[in-house]
Amino acid sequence: MKPALIIGSTVADVTIRLPRLPHTGQDINISSQSMTLGGCAFNVSEMLRRFGLPYHLFSPVGSGIYGDFVRSRLREKEIPLLIPCPEEENGCCYCFVESTGERTFAALHGAEYRFKPQWFDLLDPKELGPVYVCGLELEEDTGEVILDYLEANPPKALYFAPGPRIGEIGQEKLERMWNLSPVLHLNGQEAKVCAGMMARVDGDRTDAPDEDTGHAAQIICHRTGNHVIVTLGANGALVCHRSGCWRHIPSRPARQVDANGAGDSHAGTVIACGMRGMSLEDSVRTANLVAAAAVEHPGAGLPDEVFDQLKLKFK
Repeated sequence: MKPALIIGSTVADVTIRLPRLPHTGQDINISSQSMTLGGCAFNVSEMLRRFGLPYHLFSPVGSGIYGDFVRSRLREKEIPLLIPCPEEENGCCYCFVESTGERTFAALHGAEYRFKPQWFDLLDPKELGPVYVCGLELEEDTGEVILDYLEANPPKALYFAPGPRIGEIGQEKLERMWNLSPVLHLNGQEAKVCAGMMARVDGDRTDAPDEDTGHAAQIICHRTGNHVIVTLGANGALVCHRSGCWRHIPSRPARQVDANGAGDSHAGTVIACGMRGMSLEDSVRTANLVAAAAVEHPGAGLPDEVFDQLKLKFK
């Protein structure tokens, strides 16, 4: 089996737990703080590791205290650093987690989000399986470097998670990505924003995408020509096939403790199940179970022992 290529960031997550976000000018005491490995690409790759599948984490690690932290933690996990260390410092992500489990991010982008064209010369596209890309990296000026590589070496299976800052990526870069026909993985709000952007480009002024997640998924599917996966939190997920037909895949009830990384865990599970030959709907059904377990535990993703307790089987 060819390894998946996971392109994106590995980040020092500074998690700050607090009862609620403060108002402007308000003083507040937090419950706790911690620093752990995070980042969309790393979180996705961790799911492939848990499923015992081959992958390459293609993630820059720079200098500075946060770069040193990330590098040391990756070495502890015996995850190889495939990219030469850039001189630029790593940033970090401040993850504010409220008592409800909802999370808010404030990120300082550094070397971990910026790619150089010569790094991709280290890859042999013929020896790679599915490819995953996160939208945060495309948002950077160097996002075009990633698109250049993908256009020169179109993968048979491309997964793209644009994220909540999809509106900051830029229309030209998004159009280039849509032309690569990726499988899109986004949440309900992101799907509506994405569909609205596509509708405006096509001259369709309808406001339906703001009202109907299923319709939004169909608009996206029509533009990309590929499947669309829309996560709906406690309500599971919606799968829209290439044909434009969509289906709701429910999830089990979960007590939300920390939503950080749940979407990444879901995306990583979908990729893992696809590599094992599962259908899209069965892949999403499995991903719903993983994401439900992820939100019930603090931190990005879920502990290995919790994953093992799920006793997941490939169909």
